[in-house]
Amino acid sequence: MLTEQPNPKTQDIDRLTTLEIVQRINEEDHGVAQAVQQVLPQIAQAVDAVVERLQQGGRMIYIGAGTSGRLGVLDAVECVPTFNAPPGLIIALIAGGEQALTQAVEGAEDDPQAGVDDLKRVNLTEKDVVVGIAASGRTPYVLGAVRYADTLGALTVGIACNVPAPLLDIVDIPIGVTVGAEVITGSTRMKAGTAQKLILNMLSTATMIKRGKVYGNLMVDVQVTNEKLAQRAVRIVQQVTKLDEATARDLLHRANNQVKAAIVMHFRAVDYQTACRILDDHDGFLRPIIDE
Repeated sequence: MLTEQPNPKTQDIDRLTTLEIVQRINEEDHGVAQAVQQVLPQIAQAVDAVVERLQQGGRMIYIGAGTSGRLGVLDAVECVPTFNAPPGLIIALIAGGEQALTQAVEGAEDDPQAGVDDLKRVNLTEKDVVVGIAASGRTPYVLGAVRYADTLGALTVGIACNVPAPLLDIVDIPIGVTVGAEVITGSTRMKAGTAQKLILNMLSTATMIKRGKVYGNLMVDVQVTNEKLAQRAVRIVQQVTKLDEATARDLLHRANNQVKAAIVMHFRAVDYQTACRILDDHDGFLRPIIDE
């Protein structure tokens, strides 16, 4: 496996100065984005397929072990406050459960039945999308889960950093990104982890954009759950409506801290309830309401 091969560019890394060590790591990281660029068509294909399934009432479910699993959890969790994604729309499962988020659970990734059991616990259906994440592309926990998902007719996506890999052979949409040998041999939390993070960011963000969660490049569905996000919400309303801060803050208050509703209230000169109905009529997409 490429991810397990020694890297000739870092074979003397233990003899370098501290600055030289971090420079060498940075040099290796430069190639990660270029590697991801090679699989953009597959990522786009996955996004369109996910959007279609979500529109039919399905969910996107990340599943992985170790670093791969933790990256899935990170991406899924952040979609709720960032895009106001309903809890449960994007789910993340990790081998070993919650304990594995903060400490290694030895042997958890080697059990294919555990992957099946975890998907059964979230009541997987044919409407859902299962995204298997495995740097090696051969983690038994992930392979077991994906094979089970396939038997139900769920859409399957695989993200791996080795090509070829068993995971890529059994999914509907394979995303095989080759970042090469790691700085520290076999330490896939590094370049492989970075590539997976980039891909997951693209997958979830592009999906949310296609579902109307973004206007321009503004997160107009942001949840106002703390002071930082409250300030951001006011700035977004100001940017779109060109109102002063005090007026935008008052408008947002009258819209129950919902940025989209506040913007519709301004452009259509309607109350909160009417703004919500207009948004429902447009499936939550703000642009056609403003552009009409």
